[in-house]
This record gives sequence, C-alpha cells and structure tokens, in this order.
Amino acid sequence: MSHEAWGHLAGAVTVVLMLTFVGIWVWAWRKRHREVFQRMAGLPMEDAVDAAADDDAGEQR
Repeated sequence: MSHEAWGHLAGAVTVVLMLTFVGIWVWAWRKRHREVFQRMAGLPMEDAVDAAADDDAGEQR
C-alpha cells in the first residue's frame, strides 16, 4: 500500500469513529433517557443508605 492509501484509510477510520461518537452522544442526550439516567445517578446514594441499615441490623442480633 502506498503512503497516499494509508492517508485515505486513516481519514476514513477517523470519520467512522467521529460519526460513532456523535451517534452515541445524540443517543445519550435524548429526552426519553433523562428519567432513567436520573434514577441511575441516585443509585449510589440509595446503596449507601441500604448498607448502613444492613450494618445496624447485624449489630442488633
């Protein structure tokens, strides 16, 4: 393969990766995903509360 062909191949790969990135970005910012992502964002806080409740229950036994 000549040097020119490698340049075209690198350009094509760059375009494909850029389109993939933009596609994922658009998918993530769709309105219907907002509620799910907000629930997922609160999960670490719920786990911390549940873990504390489990520790207290273990001490009472």
